[in-house]
Amino acid sequence: MTNVTRNRWQVRIAALIIFVLGFTAGILALNVYRRARPFGGSGNRMDELSQRLQLTADQKTKVQEIFNNTREQIRSVRQEMDPRMDEIRRQADGRLQTVLTPEQWQQFQKLRDERQRRGRGRGPDDR
Repeated sequence: MTNVTRNRWQVRIAALIIFVLGFTAGILALNVYRRARPFGGSGNRMDELSQRLQLTADQKTKVQEIFNNTREQIRSVRQEMDPRMDEIRRQADGRLQTVLTPEQWQQFQKLRDERQRRGRGRGPDDR
């Protein structure tokens, strides 16, 4: 076997080992991720909750009904609060503008916009 042939086989074997290690690391990371999230990271959360709590069909229906009702109540309260929250934000903006220079105000707005785009903060678009 020549050196060139041996080098080619070594490269192929190294690539195969790297692939297998990467695949294995991916599977392990996925398992860690799923364990870290409550009720798993994929699939129907209600089904997983039902399995973990060993709910009867009747319990599952009632729990789902409670969750749906609670979700609607929270949505309703948020809709009622939105106008007041927006007014509080406008007032805070007005007070900030009296303290900050125009350049600082512009920078503050950019920082706030970046934060909202990343999903943090509670701006009008974050609901």
